[in-house]
Amino acid sequence: MRTIYLAGGCFWGVERYLSLIPGVVSTSVGYANGSTANPSYEEVCRSDGGHVEAVKVDYDPEKLSLAFLLKCFYEIIDPVSMNRQGFDEGVQYRTGVYYTDKTDGDTALASIALLQKRCSAPVAVEVKPLENFYPAEEYHQKYLDKNPGGYCHFGGDMFEKARRSMEKAESAD
Repeated sequence: MRTIYLAGGCFWGVERYLSLIPGVVSTSVGYANGSTANPSYEEVCRSDGGHVEAVKVDYDPEKLSLAFLLKCFYEIIDPVSMNRQGFDEGVQYRTGVYYTDKTDGDTALASIALLQKRCSAPVAVEVKPLENFYPAEEYHQKYLDKNPGGYCHFGGDMFEKARRSMEKAESAD
């Protein structure tokens, strides 16, 4: 089992999307790389603690490579947008890949280099070691499963695309 932390704006849709990718074992949402311990959602939104809404992703590397997982992740974000995704704006909505293993950091940096080749503006996705992660409140966990009509900054068609992602990857081999 491997773990990576991904931030792509509001964590509700990002969590739902990532949870549907074959090979992802579990997901949970929380607040990463901030300067205060155990912040509440309100504190993250109102303070200058520097937290980012992030999704903890546990995945099986025998079924899903980190490089492919990141490629899927980049499909649901605007990689050149700084501190904004969809209608959400603020430091807590920045995009990022946070790792606990240096090898994963190297993989993430290589994937950003490939992504940059497809972008006409500088990629704004930060790649950093995970400093801390505090689980979000229970009502945020699996939010779109509990509230299917809830807000998401990308189209619902992406959820079906996530389910089919491995078929696409396997047919490309």
